[in-house]
Amino acid sequence: MPTALWIANVHVTDEAAYKEYASRATGAIADHGGVFLARAGKHEQLEGRDRARNVVARFPSLQAAHDCYHSDAYQAALDFARGASERDLVIVEEFEA
Repeated sequence: MPTALWIANVHVTDEAAYKEYASRATGAIADHGGVFLARAGKHEQLEGRDRARNVVARFPSLQAAHDCYHSDAYQAALDFARGASERDLVIVEEFEA
């Protein structure tokens, strides 16, 4: 079964609220087998809209990534990001070579 990635591009508008979101979301993501591959590190914007915070997390499956997003724990964390950020988030199934 292929793994899946959450890819998020974020512009934070309220640092304190977003920090609370990140703290709470980390546990929810781990509870669904998610691990961070990139989290707000250095980046180079080549095309499209530049957002300072870019996050990639790997999940054991597309279903696990989906279930995490829709879980009570993640939705509770997400309440802190709403109004504190502009975000794009996509789940992408990884290619199996």
